[in-house]
Amino acid sequence: MTQYSTEPTGVQHVLTRGDSTAVITEVAASLRAFTIDGVDIVQPYPQGVVPPFASGIVLMPWPNRVADGVWTLDGELLQLDITEPAKHNAIHGLLRFTGYRELARTESSITLGATVFPQHGYPFHLETSVTYELVHDAITVRHEVRNLTGDKAPVAVGAHPFLTIGDVPTEDLVLTVNASTFFDVDARLLPHAELPVDGTKYDLRAGAPLAGLELDTAFGGVALVDGAAAVLTAPDGRTVSLVQDDQHPYVQVFTTPIYPKAGGPGLAVAIEPMTAAPDALNTGLGIAWVEPGATWSVGWGIRYSR
Repeated sequence: MTQYSTEPTGVQHVLTRGDSTAVITEVAASLRAFTIDGVDIVQPYPQGVVPPFASGIVLMPWPNRVADGVWTLDGELLQLDITEPAKHNAIHGLLRFTGYRELARTESSITLGATVFPQHGYPFHLETSVTYELVHDAITVRHEVRNLTGDKAPVAVGAHPFLTIGDVPTEDLVLTVNASTFFDVDARLLPHAELPVDGTKYDLRAGAPLAGLELDTAFGGVALVDGAAAVLTAPDGRTVSLVQDDQHPYVQVFTTPIYPKAGGPGLAVAIEPMTAAPDALNTGLGIAWVEPGATWSVGWGIRYSR
């Protein structure tokens, strides 16, 4: 039977496995909550609101921004809808407010699907799916994209989880990012150079306290350490790691001091897996060209060590 919901994020799909629970929303297939042994592993948000700061959503068919929403395909200028008016960019892909349909389900996993139809600035027809599965002390995520267009399609994917160790103040966590480059950006957060992190505040390979860090930064040159692109570490040694496959050579880190928490606005950090760089439809960095009828698949996850 078809499920319906009047919630802003639609139907809430609850997954359970042992002491782990996750909530995946119908709209944007957002990871709204993920707990292990009662500890929040992602920063939750209330059921009755639109995901704050795009919390937990899938970014498809591109992550991050496209400058002015303009890019070139075979010599033709294409214009995407402007979805970040303040900076005049197209941001976070085309499925941010799309409802995903349930394709498969078990107690501990779910596969949701959504269609990207040809539209302003993106003349491609894609069938996409995302599978969330609870495993031991982790959640794994797999994205698949099938190109229904007669021409090869440019595709990238990202996600926007806010990571935490919920019984520890965010300010007390240490952030490690296993990346050797960062993207220097302008006032509109558009990249103009990929630079080495050496000797800069963006060299987080040895870890830095989140207190005082202000980032809205994409990193490249990701060198996975035990599968992890980035790690949050609590004072007692517990960790939450963003793990990703080798088709995710980029990661974005975004901090905000005004994430809506139960006790009022507070510090939160999004650590975002990305298969492509910012403004990738223009630069080509990380774009996958999926052949007609072909399927492209990538994966990432969140791991808790206690």
